Amino acid sequence: MHALPSLTALAAAALLAGCAGTAGSGNMAATNSFSQGGLPDAVRVPAGHRVAMETVGAGSITYECRAKAGAAGGHEWFFVGPDAQLSGRGGQAMGRYFGPPATWEGKDGSRVTATQVAVAAGGAADIPLQLVRANPATGAGVMQDVSYIQRVNTRGGVAPAMACGAANVAQRQVVQYQAYYIFYKPM
Repeated sequence: MHALPSLTALAAAALLAGCAGTAGSGNMAATNSFSQGGLPDAVRVPAGHRVAMETVGAGSITYECRAKAGAAGGHEWFFVGPDAQLSGRGGQAMGRYFGPPATWEGKDGSRVTATQVAVAAGGAADIPLQLVRANPATGAGVMQDVSYIQRVNTRGGVAPAMACGAANVAQRQVVQYQAYYIFYKPM
């Protein structure tokens, strides 16, 4: 299992400081400061959308050892789902990310699910960067009108290094991860 240190309020603030140059108000304040410049084209948000919220997600991803589809006798670690807390610049709780299906929930109870648009490689031990298109939100609140969500600056979260085979089918492993989730709304 990969271990990551727990995310403190100070760490969350430092992580997001590198993500944007303008300090937030401590809540889900909108900002237009996040730069797309250093990201692979595949995960850049299309023009016509603005940053509405920046968060750090810290938590875990569960994998299960299963038979590999289309590979007789083969096995692989299958992504079961995430469970992460979303924090703001000052480390304040802003919501949760969980699944399946992939769901982002604000502290106010509003929720959004999404459909993957693209992924791009993260680091060797890190889950990929990702761009998803949001489905219509449920509940009134911060997730209302979210159009895209980017997962960037990922750390950890890849499938376990331990062997997956017939002897441990159905065994689950939990790995820790951290990522920025940047929420966009139409301009």
